[in-house]
Amino acid sequence: MKYIDEFRDGEVAQTIASKIAAIVEPTRRYSFMEFCGGHTHAISRYGLSDLLPQNVRMVHGPGCPVCVLPIGRVDLAINLALTRDVILCTYGDTLRVPASNGLSLMKAKARGGDIRMVYSTLDALQIARDNPQREVVFFAIGFETTTPPTALAIQQAQQEQLTNFSVLCCHVLTPAAISQILESPEVRQWGTVPIDGFIGPAHVSTVIGSLPYEFFAEEYRKPVVIAGFEPLDVMQAILMLVRQVNEGRAEVENEFSRAVTREGNLKAQDRVAEVFELRREFEWRGLGIVPYSALQIREPYAAFDAERRFELVYASVADNKACECGAILRGVKRPQDCKIFGTVCTPENPIGSCMVSSEGACAAHYSYGRYKDMT
Repeated sequence: MKYIDEFRDGEVAQTIASKIAAIVEPTRRYSFMEFCGGHTHAISRYGLSDLLPQNVRMVHGPGCPVCVLPIGRVDLAINLALTRDVILCTYGDTLRVPASNGLSLMKAKARGGDIRMVYSTLDALQIARDNPQREVVFFAIGFETTTPPTALAIQQAQQEQLTNFSVLCCHVLTPAAISQILESPEVRQWGTVPIDGFIGPAHVSTVIGSLPYEFFAEEYRKPVVIAGFEPLDVMQAILMLVRQVNEGRAEVENEFSRAVTREGNLKAQDRVAEVFELRREFEWRGLGIVPYSALQIREPYAAFDAERRFELVYASVADNKACECGAILRGVKRPQDCKIFGTVCTPENPIGSCMVSSEGACAAHYSYGRYKDMT
């Protein structure tokens, strides 16, 4: 295949669906968690659930970087913008994540905070160059995909001696989140969230490779199939997972071989290791405190660590009581199980972070699936 439309061929999708239907065992239920928000978006956008047998269920996981960002971290960024007179730079979706006191970065901007959306870390560096008399902070979020560019920005700032540039680092790690889910009472103890296998993330895996997932296959006996984001990628991954379950196998398979290798991008991994080290613990929205699940800036680059420069102290903040985002991120509930979904909470007025990004389960379901569920 060469072109994007070839990965969206409806007839091929129907063929794969027929193969899935032919091999599923009628008396067995299959539950697969798609970890990445890109897969959640694809499943909702292309109606892939409608192509699956009734006993094959997709469970949404915490793979949306905006969704798992806890309120306390957004509060730190807002505090910098409103009380420290910094220029705060961040990616677009982050601007709308709900924070404390009814605020978000977007609303803080309306109150006078100098908050700017950037498309890359290079944009933030340029803003620092253009404003030498102002402190510029890049609010860095995301999984392993967006971590290498942040590492490069810090190293570039050091080389250029950009003393007015720093990073508020909130980068998190995929394998730690998967472990947290598999060790959760809902999966391990109560069985309220049955998981028979995972669709592994695409972009993350281009960086870290398929090797880190082998632990989950061996330790937890859960198959993992790394898949691209196109609908045929996802359907093929589901077919491969069903085959593994039927055959009693628990292996890591790579459907996305056109972009992912076992070792991953070694240059990117080396650059990240030079700049970052593991945090002892980090709070995730929906998962709570997860040990060794996030990164912090190493001592040689401490001058570019906004937490140290501004002596920031993190404080955990509880989610809105009406919002079920935490349970949705853990796979315990579906978006339509939330009482405020589609009424009070919409993409235009998000109450929870899952309604902010297009990769969030609530936003994807609102855009592509909610009317079907109401009929």
